[in-house]
Amino acid sequence: MGKGERLRKGSQFTTVYSQGKTWATNLVLIKALPNGLDYNRYGFVAGKRLGKAVIRNRIKRLLREIVRATPTKQGWDIILIARINAANSNYQELNHAVEVLLKRAGIINHDDCRIECKVEG
Repeated sequence: MGKGERLRKGSQFTTVYSQGKTWATNLVLIKALPNGLDYNRYGFVAGKRLGKAVIRNRIKRLLREIVRATPTKQGWDIILIARINAANSNYQELNHAVEVLLKRAGIINHDDCRIECKVEG
């Protein structure tokens, strides 16, 4: 994931936080806002409540890999916020949570989706 595909400035995060829509599970919260570009930009948040830096960085690495491997529609600014339960979860659990949220948001490509197309709760 290159620099152009990341939300890097505080103003970009603030815009998505204030104007974006929110979807949540017990592991991950997603805020998304259309950006009018031909590509998606992602931001990853893991607060200190998750644990020490090693744990926070591990969660962010897992989320980056999940986003990289998940086929999505283009033109979105997406922030993935790890919740406290994410610290004790594995890749498969996080992957499932992110795919469910992207499906709820209508951002995931249904043709390429790896999980069944029924959206949970």
